[in-house]
Amino acid sequence: MAEAMAVSVPEIRAARSENPKMRDRDLAAKLGISEAQLVAAHIGDNATRITPDMDRIMPALGCFGEVMALTRNESCVIEKVGEYDNYTSGDHAAMIVNREIDLRMFPKHWVHAFAIEHEAGRGLRRTIQVFDAAGDAVHKVFLRDGSNAGAWAGIVDELKLDDQSPVLGVEPRKPAEPAKGTPDQADRLRQEWDKLTDTHQFLMMVRRLKMNRLGAYRIAGAPYARRLDTTTIEQLFHKASETQVPIMVFVGNMGCIEIHTGPVKKIVEMGPWFNVLDPGFDMHLRKDHIAEVYAVTKATRRGDAVSVEAFDADGGLILQMFGVLAEEGAADKWNALVAGFETIDAAVPA
Repeated sequence: MAEAMAVSVPEIRAARSENPKMRDRDLAAKLGISEAQLVAAHIGDNATRITPDMDRIMPALGCFGEVMALTRNESCVIEKVGEYDNYTSGDHAAMIVNREIDLRMFPKHWVHAFAIEHEAGRGLRRTIQVFDAAGDAVHKVFLRDGSNAGAWAGIVDELKLDDQSPVLGVEPRKPAEPAKGTPDQADRLRQEWDKLTDTHQFLMMVRRLKMNRLGAYRIAGAPYARRLDTTTIEQLFHKASETQVPIMVFVGNMGCIEIHTGPVKKIVEMGPWFNVLDPGFDMHLRKDHIAEVYAVTKATRRGDAVSVEAFDADGGLILQMFGVLAEEGAADKWNALVAGFETIDAAVPA
């Protein structure tokens, strides 16, 4: 059952006028509505409802040339600059894979979409924004100074829906799944883990055992999964920056995962925010949200894939870091960095 908006469209617009610099996400939270409902309230002003159909949006985005792609969850934001080319469709999962933009997308979570243009401090800002059934942001695309802005009007008209109502109903937000593990299945988990030949087999394996990712990590033990200190993520980024070891960073939500592959350079810490500010790649992480961190080893045909993964207090996955298997020697350097962090013995419920 879709939930009605807690405040009226005029009230939302008035709140936006009174808080012109507040981020949409923060203003929506203040009003007790979803971000998608906040955007929808401005239909006919600076927003247009468009189709959330990925097979129509992705080719259209390619017409803009260079843009900025943004994906986030509650604790981390990733931003990459590049072009939307090399799109592969899929009923369950689709992807964009090129040197700059690397996305894994899940169509069932692409429920609402909008084209938005409004005056910002540096001029007119144009964005395509996609939301899930709860009205939470799944993926956003921002045009840049070098984008083909001349294509905007035609693309918006092509993707525009007949329904241009400013009132949007949303579904209740699904909470993160807490850790789900079966301690008496620990030996079987390790036996099945030994049979892995590809990282993508892992989630299917734990589901067969009626567990989830975090639950399996908690009970597998070394060498499969080692619990690390919660500061490990920021330390790893610093070490990757100092040594220029290329890494892969995965940040996402239920509808989209965005990936950075390459080195990281400029790191800036501001209060609880840990930031990577590199040309073409920004990441913003709430390090105070990190509750558990694991170093995880999974066998692949190209050698062991070693990841470091951070979870929040609710069991939600914040981000994953991997070595780059495709680049000679890079994975070995990454694995050595990770091996330098000591396992901690912290009691957690299985």
